[in-house]
Amino acid sequence: MNLTLGQKLIRTKPTDRGGAEHAHEHAHAPAASLLGRSIGLFPLTMIGVGATIGTGIFFTMVEAVPKAGPSVILSFMLAAITAGLTALCYAELSFRIPAAGSSYSFAYATVGEFAAFIMAFCLLLEYGLAASATAIGWSDYLNNFLSNAIGWKIPAMLRSPMIVSGAHGVEFHAGHINLPPLLLVLLCGALLIRGTRESATTNAVMVVIKLAILVFFVAIALWGFDINNFHPFFNGATSHGPGGMAGVTAAAGTVFFSFIGLDTVATAGEEVRDPTRNVPKAILSALVIVTVFYMLVAVAAIGAQPAGMFEGQEAGLSVILQNVTGAAWPALVLSAGAVISVFSVTLVTIYGQTRILYAISRDGLIPKTFQKVHPRTLAPVGNTIIVCIIVGLVAGLVDSTFLWDMVSMGTLTAFMVVSIAVPVLRKKEGASVDKGFRVPFGPYLVPGLSIAACLYLMHGLSMTTYRVFAIWMTVAVLTYFIYGIRNSRLNKAAAGGLTRPR
Repeated sequence: MNLTLGQKLIRTKPTDRGGAEHAHEHAHAPAASLLGRSIGLFPLTMIGVGATIGTGIFFTMVEAVPKAGPSVILSFMLAAITAGLTALCYAELSFRIPAAGSSYSFAYATVGEFAAFIMAFCLLLEYGLAASATAIGWSDYLNNFLSNAIGWKIPAMLRSPMIVSGAHGVEFHAGHINLPPLLLVLLCGALLIRGTRESATTNAVMVVIKLAILVFFVAIALWGFDINNFHPFFNGATSHGPGGMAGVTAAAGTVFFSFIGLDTVATAGEEVRDPTRNVPKAILSALVIVTVFYMLVAVAAIGAQPAGMFEGQEAGLSVILQNVTGAAWPALVLSAGAVISVFSVTLVTIYGQTRILYAISRDGLIPKTFQKVHPRTLAPVGNTIIVCIIVGLVAGLVDSTFLWDMVSMGTLTAFMVVSIAVPVLRKKEGASVDKGFRVPFGPYLVPGLSIAACLYLMHGLSMTTYRVFAIWMTVAVLTYFIYGIRNSRLNKAAAGGLTRPR
């Protein structure tokens, strides 16, 4: 059956919940390309929590507070509201389309193959750079821990990147490398190659430790709480941009990527026991836990330290505790917790990246290498190795300043597509929609508010971010028309007359 170009671009996959399509795929797929269902509700919720708390709190405060001042609290609230609106959309879609690939799978089932492929590239940007950025932040807390524990610091040349953002633009420092992030990515890769059950259990343990450490921080930081640190509440115009609500918006765009955990929960759809029940619950549970901890820590941090001291501060939360108590041991405890916490964030983010690539490869849009899994561990080994090499190189050679806003751009774009997918799927399924979680107040209000909130946060991102994003989207379009459109499983099935695309 010959399709026109337009028909190829908008063809969609069936949306049966664990229905005929998935049964057919699993019946005919080789054992070396199937993922195992081994994740329950609690570890799945911890995957979501693990992907978020270690980023927005442990080190993006250093980037966000100089933009917004004490009103960075509003920035976290804006990001949380936007994430909450989108979480409701994710919950409904994950109930009806419980497949690996998250936003990509949702887009493929609703708005078509081309839009899904573009969305996939947004997710690759989001997850890849997020993993690199969190690994870079891990280096600061590791250095603080070593300094307080044994009085030794990692040499500057071994924890500073080659490509940095200087006063006059991009600077290249020959011979420099950020070694700790490389080691962290290597450890994450080794753990993920062992299999999902082992890595999910390890992540759950690390997340529990992380939450305990943050409670520890809040309890001590409140001893040094000074209400005067919240005055003036809004920043004036600075070198970081305009003050007032414009600064709040800019900071919200920077910290927004820390809600990437919602995406990560949905990427695990094919490895979750009873996904139609557990995935929506895990998404909403993770959002509530993350938002509560973000607000507690942000208020305690601003109350304990003037906003002007955040800029350029390494291992900021540890330094706050040391200044409040005048002793090194609280900073030592928090740095140790942060080292564990950021490990879990990097682990979960790399995990999400590999599962998105697995889903895209299974659909024929990228090479089959990314869907091959080990027969014993059921982990995509080759996929994981490739991702870790790229993530490690970026983390070891590039300054994190270049990464934060790019991750937010990818996340916001993904969230908008998910919001669009809800009314599209409702219209497609019509009266056949079965019981289960549904976005409240109809298919248009919450998704519409979610899209509006995402666009509002995007407005605060820099022009450099838009330029780099445009280049990345150009690469995505070229890749689709050179490889993806010809090798798509739907394209081959249509050519063979096996199935008729919707």
